[in-house]
Amino acid sequence: MYIESVQLKNFRNYQSLELKLDQGTNIFYGDNAQGKTNILESVYLCGTTKSHRGSKDKEIIRFGEEDAHIRMKVVKDGLSYKIDMHLRKNKAKGAAINGLPIHKARELFGIVNLVFFSPEDLNIIKNGPGERRRFMDLELCQLDQIYLTDLAGYNHIVNQRNRLLKDLYSNPKLKDTLDIWDIQMLQYGRKIIEKRMRFVEELNSIICEIHRNLTGGEENLEVLYEPSAQAGMFEEILKRNREKDMRLKMTSSGPHRDDLCFRVNGIDIRKYGSQGQQRTAALSLKLSEIYLVKEKIKDTPVLLLDDVLSELDSNRQTYLLDSIHDIQTLITCTGLDDFISHQFHINKVFRVIKGEVFNPVHKS
Repeated sequence: MYIESVQLKNFRNYQSLELKLDQGTNIFYGDNAQGKTNILESVYLCGTTKSHRGSKDKEIIRFGEEDAHIRMKVVKDGLSYKIDMHLRKNKAKGAAINGLPIHKARELFGIVNLVFFSPEDLNIIKNGPGERRRFMDLELCQLDQIYLTDLAGYNHIVNQRNRLLKDLYSNPKLKDTLDIWDIQMLQYGRKIIEKRMRFVEELNSIICEIHRNLTGGEENLEVLYEPSAQAGMFEEILKRNREKDMRLKMTSSGPHRDDLCFRVNGIDIRKYGSQGQQRTAALSLKLSEIYLVKEKIKDTPVLLLDDVLSELDSNRQTYLLDSIHDIQTLITCTGLDDFISHQFHINKVFRVIKGEVFNPVHKS
């Protein structure tokens, strides 16, 4: 699978742009704040319906415009797919595949698989549990379309339950309706916990070897799933915490409170690891995504690297570049020196200046 072309209209700082991509390595280089990352964001959004930055649609639309379009042509197993994403300021986004409207993000499942790697990902280990949950969810949503439905359902129930917990303060008679939300929360929550548990097991079977190679065999990395509640104990914990939840006016247990622990040679590097250890573990985590997609989907994902090389030392740069030689890759950077020094093969180079892309590109 590969992306053949991308068209943008009124997306971020791009008024109109058409890109023809190579099946190999595509480099977008230029100074900071020129719009390089926006191109990668558009690809990710078109393939998943979500911005990797967590941005809202109205923040993405070019200033002064009411809507934006992303059109992406994907070739998979000899078949061509045209994905059209329509972003609107005051309405939900619209999407179509080959001209036919789709109504749920899961309908994009299986057409394009993407792995996004940004400098912020190097902080995933040391930052809060929310980012680590987000990593699990973004990956699982691409690997399992049913998980996407379960997660959306669970998040909706938690939001409704939290709203009810706040309303109880002024209307205690509503307490009996908590049971209705709890039943649904358990239904979705148990599935999410079980799938996250299996995901971490599969992740461990891949990440250990990658990390050993990155560290010259000196470090053993283990990822541990830390659920707020085990699937079998979720109902009991939810009942036990009910009075606490009513006091706090929020739901204190469930998958929305889960975390991942990263141990190197038995030490929790979230708290006690050096910055170098945390960054190497994060790199191992992102590289594992590539192999997970290959194993589970039986397809090669498109890799989006957003100015990551400048954050890595020479050895880790070399390992990363060696790992992606057979994958369609879109890379942003401020210069080409790192690729030249590593004698890395580049298929196509784009220069980005203030929302315009030059040579080789046809601007529409």
